Amino acid sequence: MTLSPLDDYPVHQIAETIRHVGTSDRNFYDRYYFNCHAGVDGDSEPLFLIIGLGQYPNLGVCDGFAVLRRGDDHIVFRASRALGDDRMDLSVGPLRIEIIEGLHRLRVVLDPSPEAPDLNFDLTFESDGPANLEARHFHRQLERVTFDTQRFVQTGTWSGSLTIDGDVIPVTPETWRGNRDRSWGVRPVGEAEPPGRKADPSIAGSQNFFWIYSIMQFGDFTVVTVVQEDQQGRRILEDATRVWADRSREPEWLGRPDHQLTFISGTREVKSGTLYFRRPGAPGESDHILEITCEPILPNYIGVGTGYGLEQDWRHGMWQGELVVQGLRETVSDIEPWKKMLCPVDNLARFTLVEDGVTRTGTGLFEVAVIGPHQRYGFTGIGDVAP
Repeated sequence: MTLSPLDDYPVHQIAETIRHVGTSDRNFYDRYYFNCHAGVDGDSEPLFLIIGLGQYPNLGVCDGFAVLRRGDDHIVFRASRALGDDRMDLSVGPLRIEIIEGLHRLRVVLDPSPEAPDLNFDLTFESDGPANLEARHFHRQLERVTFDTQRFVQTGTWSGSLTIDGDVIPVTPETWRGNRDRSWGVRPVGEAEPPGRKADPSIAGSQNFFWIYSIMQFGDFTVVTVVQEDQQGRRILEDATRVWADRSREPEWLGRPDHQLTFISGTREVKSGTLYFRRPGAPGESDHILEITCEPILPNYIGVGTGYGLEQDWRHGMWQGELVVQGLRETVSDIEPWKKMLCPVDNLARFTLVEDGVTRTGTGLFEVAVIGPHQRYGFTGIGDVAP
């Protein structure tokens, strides 16, 4: 066993040092996610930056990425290193995270580097409401637990600077918003494992992934929505919560979330969507209904080049060496269609909410994945696209 500075704090959950987690599952992870955006209202060119950093204790790896969508640009930074014994070291190469005030202010820095010269930033996130703990995500495939994760999400504003191709862009909280989350637990990461029974064609042929994850900011509150379904529409995970900016108010359960999506012809990318929230009313009353329309403004193909499994030589938690730093760049129009289909797309979106006859507008994340068959939308195989 090896001690680290974090062992000096009363945070232990098991009879191990902090370096060792409570399961030997190779897929245990501990991750940060941030997004930062401006230009949704049309006052400037839309920009959508996504940043991630993860630790994989049972694989001995720490890695991170940043991916920027601007116009037809898809700019990626990625880095990986040996994890070491200090879990408080939130850096990988030129990328680092600093916790200034837990659950409120964090700084995210990507220093200039020769390997990834197109992008760097120094950004501080400040929350505009409390962090919201989402429903636990648990899924078993045959005898094995494949997902057992916990996540909290928080919205806020950004300040600092963003540099693209040498041009410095001021980032001010008046116009730059976003959300961040922390998740940890067990989910597939790293190199592909030996297939075993889960590769049985009768099982593998039924695999699909339908996912909606939306963080919608409306000023004095945020709506958090999670929907995961199997191909028949049965729910694996769902959550629908209104989080008030006023920290003295309890989060409000909005009921069962439902969806209606339309797709761009020839793809599985969302053209528009509507989310409905229904909560049983008192006897004699109709269900409580809240309706939000979702208008994607700028899709960020978060899976391309960042480690979400599309490239077999670079996946989250995959051993790359003691330290490897890389930069990638391509035009969105040149990204292969199959890559856009086989990973969630993080859409920067505009939202319109109608409740009790009152209309409000907001902005935020509309993440959607429709992979494999899904009966409701007429997809019968992994290669089907919208007519």
